[in-house]
Amino acid sequence: MNPIKQFGFTSILGWSASRYDTFKACRRQYFYNYYAKYDKENPKHRIDVLKRMTSIPLETGNIVHDVIEVLLHRLVKTVGPIHMDHFQDYTRRMTEDYCSKKVFTEVYYRELSHIDIDEIFRKVQICLNNFLAGERFDWVVKKAIPEKENWIIEPGGYGETRIDGMKAYCKVDFLFPLEDNVFILDWKTGKPNETKHRKQLLGYASWASYHLSKTPSRIVPIIAYLQPAYLEKKLTFNEFDIQDFTIQVRKETDEMYAYCRNIPENIPKDKAEFVKTSNPNICAYCNFRELCDEG
Repeated sequence: MNPIKQFGFTSILGWSASRYDTFKACRRQYFYNYYAKYDKENPKHRIDVLKRMTSIPLETGNIVHDVIEVLLHRLVKTVGPIHMDHFQDYTRRMTEDYCSKKVFTEVYYRELSHIDIDEIFRKVQICLNNFLAGERFDWVVKKAIPEKENWIIEPGGYGETRIDGMKAYCKVDFLFPLEDNVFILDWKTGKPNETKHRKQLLGYASWASYHLSKTPSRIVPIIAYLQPAYLEKKLTFNEFDIQDFTIQVRKETDEMYAYCRNIPENIPKDKAEFVKTSNPNICAYCNFRELCDEG
């Protein structure tokens, strides 16, 4: 497998599915997420504190992803049986450690008096037990191990790539070759969202095609939903799908460029240009809601 291409630093913004989702949801939330240092009303450190806050669903996903990463690295070293008592103890310690170091929006905004670590651990356990009991894990152990030296597990950085020359970020969870194909597995601890997740898989397929010189038909992207039961969605893409995706990324990137005063340096227009959403459902889950409440 060819090495992942490296890029020198450039200031210009890079497309990602999550960045554009934020942009579409609320321009003001987008401003706080990506342009905090340009806010003339609120100190950057205050915005950064709000930005770093987590939530119960988000932290559940973080813990599950990180435990699976450890499991996959263990597989590279040994396919010996997992000692489940030790595994549960490790997962419990990780859950407690992660939760003790984070500020949760549910507590900060007084929706809850405290975080129930036992409940978070229970949700994490469900996801991990489903992962380990699923046919895919057994399949990886039996079929993919011979190529373990070429596995890509949660690659470092942000998954920078190029889509038709544009900077983009598409970070895969787990990628591995098998025969003449490349498989991509992406774990989800939330609810299925066909449109959103198909777009993410197109991004991963474009990433693999660019970095590994594989045709789309040889790339097998799979989303694995880990709760309430293990469920997979396997998609196949062709050259036309990738072309359409490239056009979409170009359009969405241009939309975000339109909010830059200086595109190459990624300097935004004034905050007033980034209007607040009128959708209360988005506001209800926004880390920065107190800033908007203040005016």
